[in-house]
Parts: sequence; C-alpha cells; structure tokens
Amino acid sequence: MPANSTEPKAIANLPRMTRTEKLLAELIALPSVNPAFLPPRHPNAGEKRVADFLATVAARAGLEVEFHKVLPNRSNLIARLLPRNKIRRTILLAPHLDTVGADGTRFIPQRKNGRLHGRGACDTKGSVAAMLSALCELANTKSRPLETEIVFAGLVDEEHAQAGSRALAASGFKADLAIVGEPTKLRVVTAHKGSLWLELETRGKAAHGATPQFGKNAIREMARIVDLLETDYAAQLRKRKHPLLGVATVNVGTISGGAQPNIVPDHCSISIDRRTLPGETEMSVKKEIKNFLHAKNLPVRIAGKKLVPALPLETNLKLPLIQKFMKCVGQTRPIGVHFFCDAAILSADGIPSVVFGPGDVAQAHTADEWISLSELERGKNLLFRFLNSLP
Repeated sequence: MPANSTEPKAIANLPRMTRTEKLLAELIALPSVNPAFLPPRHPNAGEKRVADFLATVAARAGLEVEFHKVLPNRSNLIARLLPRNKIRRTILLAPHLDTVGADGTRFIPQRKNGRLHGRGACDTKGSVAAMLSALCELANTKSRPLETEIVFAGLVDEEHAQAGSRALAASGFKADLAIVGEPTKLRVVTAHKGSLWLELETRGKAAHGATPQFGKNAIREMARIVDLLETDYAAQLRKRKHPLLGVATVNVGTISGGAQPNIVPDHCSISIDRRTLPGETEMSVKKEIKNFLHAKNLPVRIAGKKLVPALPLETNLKLPLIQKFMKCVGQTRPIGVHFFCDAAILSADGIPSVVFGPGDVAQAHTADEWISLSELERGKNLLFRFLNSLP
C-alpha cells in the first residue's frame, strides 16, 4: 500500500502469503471496475486507485514510473527497468487494470483450498501481480539484463473499448516483444479471434394493420435475413478454417422493429457479433454479408455498431524472442483462443505480441472468480526466468 495508507483488514487477516499472492490480494481489495459498467461517479469505477498503488510498489523497487493520460482520470501506468548498458531491445509486459462489475463482497479477497477468490483474480489482476512481481524481483538482482529494457504497462479500458492499448500504440511506443497479460493457464497464445459488431437495417412501408397488403413489412424481411445468417451464412463460414482458431462465427444478438401491433412496420434492425479470423477486416466482412444477402434478393443497410472493431491476432511463431519465451515456458506448440484482447492492438502497430498469464478464462467475469495460487506463483517464476535470461 502507499505510505499514507493502511493495509485492508481483509488482507491483514489472511494467512501467510507469498509476495505475489499478497500483491494480488491488495489489488482485488482495490476496485477498478470499468466505468462503462457502472453509473456515473460510482465509487468502484476507474483504474486510478490501482494505478497509484502499483506506481508506489514499482517505485520502491527502483523502477522509473510515469503516467500516460488516456481518458479523464484514467491513465496507463508505465514502469521501466532500464538496463545497465545501452538499450538494444525492449520487452513489454502489458496486463490491463480494469475489471467487469461485481457486488461489494467480491472486492474482499478470500483464500480457499489453494485458490484466491475475488473480482479480477484471474482477469486480469493475477497477470498484473505475476508480471510486476517478476519485474520487481529482477530489479533487485545482480543479474538484471545489460542491454534489455523491460517495461510494465498497466493498461486501462480493455474490458470496454481498449482505449489504453490504442493510446499506447498511437503514442509511438515500440517494443521487440509484448507479453499481454490474460488468463491462458500459462500457455503462450499467438493467435486470437477479433470481434466486429454490426447493425443491419431493413426498410419497409407503413400501412394500417387492417390492410397489410398496402404496406411492406420490414420485420418480415429481417426475419428472412436472421434465418439466412444463422443457417446458410454460418455454414459458409464453417468452410474456412484457421489452424489455431477454427472457424469464424456469426451471432444475431438483438432485434428491434415496429411501433405497435396495428401498424405494418417500416423499419427493423438487428445487431450481430461477427467473430473474425486473421486477415478479415471490417470492410471485407461488410462486403461479404452485403453480397451474400444481395444474392438472396434481400437489400439491407449495414453499419458499424462499435466505434472501433476488436482486431484478430496472428503472430509469427518463428520470431527468435517468441521462440525463446516459449522455450522458457516449456511449450513446443502455439495455441489460439476465441476471446480477443489488447495483443491485437499492439500487434497491428508493429509490436510482435503474445498472450500469457495465470488463470483460466472460464473463471473470468463469473460471480465467483478465482485463481490457483500455485499457478499464480509459477507464472511469476516463469516470467522471471524469461526476463532474467535476456542479455
């Protein structure tokens, strides 16, 4: 905790902990819910209290600390371990600081059966604790790298619009490898899907419900589109398969149309979630869907639903630093995951990126989120081994 703060009672009452577990418990006790999921000015909203706490931890370990403003009262935390000699390469450790929402009890860390429970335990404060603990431990050894700069970036807003990673990329920051913290069960992930939200609209002609023959029902047109997207279009997607990610998918998530039962609806809209594979873009997906529906004689207007699509990731496995990291982890084959994260944002800006961290994504966002303490400690040790092996 910062010098002018006291340790939370819930943490003080926990049994003896490792430094990494203690750091994670302290992080869980500091709510950092993404403001997008809470009412305005909610006391649990925002990453600032966590960023300030981590800045103190990093400074005490001798790291150079700075804040990069991203949004009002929300800044990325940057902590650097400089090498003894000239910088010849940079490694980025990039977990995110925000979480999804939870009731108040979820911010009280609880240890049960070798697990630590609480909001953010695995997504992704476990990665924050493992990464910063490894870096602080390295800073206090005599064998720290001579030519490799290591940067810890605690990013904001990953759970909503990824503003933190987008701001870091836009700032011109460069690195030779980014390890993005997410719960991967300590496996190195080199590919993940993207997510594109689109809104499809049909237009009809209003008429009295007693004489529907004089109108054109926009909902009926949309019903045909929904059926075709979930059947024929989904089948078309299944014909293209990525070796690590499988197939792209489409899901119709919402539908809205009409004004009242006795009026033929002249408007209907749906929102869809299209999970994308590496190589697919917003433009190519929109064109594909429009051509598919045009061939069925179904005119439709397509617009973007999210401000910026979440990009897919595919990183070259043969890059030497990635090979070195996988060897340190003891992994011979890459894996892919279906969720998306900040790795693709950094990768698109030219930073080779992988995803790695303790915890299982099956626990993320759940009512009883937890992380294995043995896995947390092993994750810290694996990261330290890799960082300590760098020249």
